[in-house]
Amino acid sequence: MSSERNLVTGRGLAMIEAELRQARSLFAAAEAVGDRIAMGNASRDIRYWAVRRATAEQVVPAAVDTGIRFGMAVTLHYADGRERIWRIVGEDEADAAHGRISHVSPLAKALFGKDVGDEIRLGPQEAEVVAIDIAQEPN
Repeated sequence: MSSERNLVTGRGLAMIEAELRQARSLFAAAEAVGDRIAMGNASRDIRYWAVRRATAEQVVPAAVDTGIRFGMAVTLHYADGRERIWRIVGEDEADAAHGRISHVSPLAKALFGKDVGDEIRLGPQEAEVVAIDIAQEPN
């Protein structure tokens, strides 16, 4: 378990609840056939997802906020000409391949509080914030 606050988007909360349901279903199926190894694996997953659900703090970015916050999508224009959209999400829902980064990642930490036109530097990379979107991802 992470020592960080368990911040989640609406999509992230739905994902946690789906994972918990799936783990409970797998446990019941394993119990029905007496598969002790599968029961143990499912039991471990139930414990993990139950704690993640119990500690989840759903955050919805407010339109009046200034600066980048949790749950927002940020378009960055990199010095080499690339543009990339990153959405700042909870740890369990982070998936960089799909543009979702954890709120505890170095990139997210560099972005917090920035606004359109601000520049960030992360290692050798430089980027400019060119857009911020507060719209939530669909579940």
